[in-house]
Amino acid sequence: MELKTFLGYVGIALGIALLLALLVLGWAFYRLRRLRIPEGADVFTTLRAVPLALVVGLDLLDLALDTLAAPLTWMVLGRLRLGALQKVATAEALIPGTQLLPSLTLAWIAARALKLGETYDPDLIETRRVGAGRYAPRVWGL
Repeated sequence: MELKTFLGYVGIALGIALLLALLVLGWAFYRLRRLRIPEGADVFTTLRAVPLALVVGLDLLDLALDTLAAPLTWMVLGRLRLGALQKVATAEALIPGTQLLPSLTLAWIAARALKLGETYDPDLIETRRVGAGRYAPRVWGL
C-alpha cells in the first residue's frame, strides 16, 4: 500500500470520527441541559452523573482533532457546567499521543464499576445557606 493511499484512509477515518463526535456530543448536550452537578463535585462524582455518550463523544473528538480538541472540550464542558471534568478532559486532550486510548471512557467505566465518587441523585434539591440554620434553594447561574 502506498503512503498516499494510507494517509487517505486515515483522513477518512478521522473525518468519520469527527462527524460521529459532533453527533454524539449534540445528543449528549441535549440530554444534559438539565443535569445539575453539585458544586465542588470531584471528577468521579461528575463521571458517575454524566451519560456514556458524553465521554465517548469527547474521546472521539480527541481522536479526530488531536490537541486541537482542547479548546472545544473546554467550551463544551464549560457550557454544561461540568467544571471538574472540564479540567481533566482538557488536560488529557492537550497531551499528544493519548488519542488512541479512550481515557475518559475508561475513567467513566472505572467510576461506575469501582463506585468512585458520590452517587448522583437527580431528585436532590441543592440549597445555599442564607442564615443560621436557614437554607434556600440554589439559583443556578448565580
